[in-house]
Amino acid sequence: MRISDYWRLMDDEFGAGYSRVLSSTLVLAGVGGRTADQALAAGVEPRRVWLAVCDVQDVPPERRLGRDIAPRRD
Repeated sequence: MRISDYWRLMDDEFGAGYSRVLSSTLVLAGVGGRTADQALAAGVEPRRVWLAVCDVQDVPPERRLGRDIAPRRD
């Protein structure tokens, strides 16, 4: 997962504004007691950070992969 995928998932689940607040303030045990922003800056894989956020925020398993995105037609 790329960091851009992490932000897409965060924005889809929590909204563009609140996702930034969560990422910068919510301390996650799953990534060593750091915020998501700190974990990403330290090189923690974005998927691991996303799943840690999901665990703390009780995101149901069916929404952890994000919303369906229609394929691009070129």
